[in-house]
Amino acid sequence: MTDVLSRRDLDFLLYEWLDVESLLTRKRFAEHSRETFDAVMDLCADLAHKHFEPHNKKSDAHEPTMRPDGTVEMIDDVKTALDAYSAAGLIASQFDESVGGMQLPTTVARAAMAWFQAANASTSSYPFLTVANANLIATYGTSSQIDDYVRPMLEGRYFGTMCLSEPQAGSSLADITTRAEKQDDGSYRLTGTKMWISAGDHELTENIVHLVLAKVAGGGAGVKGISLFIVPKFLPDGTRNDVALVGLNHKMGNRGTTNTLLAFGDGTHSPSGESGAIGFLVGEEHRGLTYMFHMMNEARIGVGFLAIALGYVGYRKSVEYAKVRTQGRALGAKDSLAQPVALIEHADVRRMLLAQKSYVEGALALGLYCSRLVDEQDTTDDDAVRTESTLLLDVLTPIAKSWPSQWCLEANSLAIQVHGGYGYTRDYDVEQYYRDNRLNPIHEGTHGIQGLDLLGRKVTMQNGAGLVLLVSKISATVDAARGAGAGEFADLVDAATRRVGEVTAALWSTGDPAVALANSTVYLEAVGHVVIAWMWLEQLVAVGDKTGNFYDGKRQAAQYFFRYELPKVGPQLDLLASLDHTTLDMSPDWF
Repeated sequence: MTDVLSRRDLDFLLYEWLDVESLLTRKRFAEHSRETFDAVMDLCADLAHKHFEPHNKKSDAHEPTMRPDGTVEMIDDVKTALDAYSAAGLIASQFDESVGGMQLPTTVARAAMAWFQAANASTSSYPFLTVANANLIATYGTSSQIDDYVRPMLEGRYFGTMCLSEPQAGSSLADITTRAEKQDDGSYRLTGTKMWISAGDHELTENIVHLVLAKVAGGGAGVKGISLFIVPKFLPDGTRNDVALVGLNHKMGNRGTTNTLLAFGDGTHSPSGESGAIGFLVGEEHRGLTYMFHMMNEARIGVGFLAIALGYVGYRKSVEYAKVRTQGRALGAKDSLAQPVALIEHADVRRMLLAQKSYVEGALALGLYCSRLVDEQDTTDDDAVRTESTLLLDVLTPIAKSWPSQWCLEANSLAIQVHGGYGYTRDYDVEQYYRDNRLNPIHEGTHGIQGLDLLGRKVTMQNGAGLVLLVSKISATVDAARGAGAGEFADLVDAATRRVGEVTAALWSTGDPAVALANSTVYLEAVGHVVIAWMWLEQLVAVGDKTGNFYDGKRQAAQYFFRYELPKVGPQLDLLASLDHTTLDMSPDWF
């Protein structure tokens, strides 16, 4: 059976490129070593292989259902896998020792989590959301909230969710209608509905900790009135809270994760007759969206990792298939009775495999680079480094979420194409990977929202300091690459980066945000390609003059990206520079 990820690639990125061993000098990670990092990776690869991968197709075929009594039924394999995950202590991997955590670097923890995301996207979503939920409460919650909710989540006894969207509002959080009213005892009563809530109900754990956005009177219009609340399925005294499962959404992919419509405070589970689900305020009133962005940004990078993992496993399965499946003969072969050759002998198949390799390995580098920025931000003693890491992470987050969601999905499409007709059937895994991955351009902020975030906020904040920092980092890599003998590709990245700066200035020179942002998605895609080219240039510098098949494969994938992919940026930047009005001028009546 093919490994769902390449351990060799992960080792290269972690140790030969990002030098995670240097983090061992930090106080937070002093108890660790290269051996403990490797042991965690070994454990995760083993658990993913034994407990997550075997039921991936089964959970897809037998998705959760809602029983007449309002509970959820799902295959037993999901709980078995998650119990093994929890028993290994992996939910607590990044957290402080004071709450039972391992204090692993984020870079190592996310690399380890990728094994589970590649093996079974649906089942891995439960601990993924729980970690993000616990991290938010650990950061902004009170000590009692940490004791009541974070510790049980890290033990795997509780799982967590994030409840933002509503049926009528979607991504427009300013339009949410869920309300919270303060009670005499300091708690709040919440009423409203939340839609698209992943892991929103199940019987996998003793409790579910919902983090819910709701409006409290007096906070002003729009997002200013939003506060954040902990709303557990069961209250600390064991009483059932008034949170009801209204229905399950039936998705194209990721079918093994419950996706729910929840009602808060509709009276279904309120034996006392009082209206409203009981919630507990996190932090201060009216600052809920600020707190929730802590979880959302973590989740956005995590979504990028999920897209990477699904693209990566599809790529590896298609390489394996192309090596063993024989079909056709070499071009120019005269003997019609000659033995067919393996698919991988055909140049066009190698093109599709190279494209996948360039997408998934480039995206994995970006995801781990962002994770390394988190470690710098959280553990450095240098305030300047901390500030710089935070700023660069802010700029890269929309790209780290959206670029893998677009291009690792394309990798999945190419994996199906390599398999031919078989790839389109449920007998092979690659069609499921595509369906599972198709969600990622949508959730945690759609592709379009990430484009608006990048062009509308991230490259303009602090008078453009974020873009200046990104350009300076790329320029430093360009200089290193020239010194390492990769001058041709360094020049291409340098030219594209300079053009991004020029086009960004031109877009905002109009003084009209509507014009500047009309093609923000095109901007996101163009800048994303330049950033991935930077990641490939970084990898080439790390490869240097090392020899062997692994390093030769890196060089060839980089060459593919620079010659086949980076040139696509030119026409996109030309379109942006022209300040095109096509989408603005299109009347809804003309459709």
